[in-house]
Amino acid sequence: MLRPWLIRPARPHDAGALGAIYDEGVRSGVATFATGAHDEAERRRWLAARSARAPVFCGEAHGRVVAWSALAPLSHREWYDGVAEYTVYVTSSARGRGLGRQMLDHLLETAPTRGYWKLVGMIMVDNRAALALARTAGFRVVGAHRAHARVAGRWRDVAIVERHLDPGVAGEANLPS
Repeated sequence: MLRPWLIRPARPHDAGALGAIYDEGVRSGVATFATGAHDEAERRRWLAARSARAPVFCGEAHGRVVAWSALAPLSHREWYDGVAEYTVYVTSSARGRGLGRQMLDHLLETAPTRGYWKLVGMIMVDNRAALALARTAGFRVVGAHRAHARVAGRWRDVAIVERHLDPGVAGEANLPS
């Protein structure tokens, strides 16, 4: 099926749309621990500060940015150099049509070209849509952070998901009994 959207690198003039989509996530109470408004100036600074290994992509429909996704190094430690945290946000009017999955698939394809061998996500356990998206894209829940941070004064738990990008790495971790 032909999709009415395209995925492309974010540009400075996308900053206002990126902020508006992010702020929808903030208002939902289940997408991010961030607070406050993310206006065009703040998002321009955010984009400008990102390295080549921390790309941001836009999902565009009919010339309008309706989604964004990003990769960011998980840690500054060199032994974790190949592990990135992923982020996907889709505006409410564009949800339920497969764009979130397409954005995540694009990150999975792009990650190895940036030197990543694994993607991880931290998803509030109340964010059922994001957890379902991760599972359908081959991520597995590997744990949770209990009472990780607060949203509106309430402690929230975060599920940790991961997907190794090397097809030779599968199965469960070898944990001691």
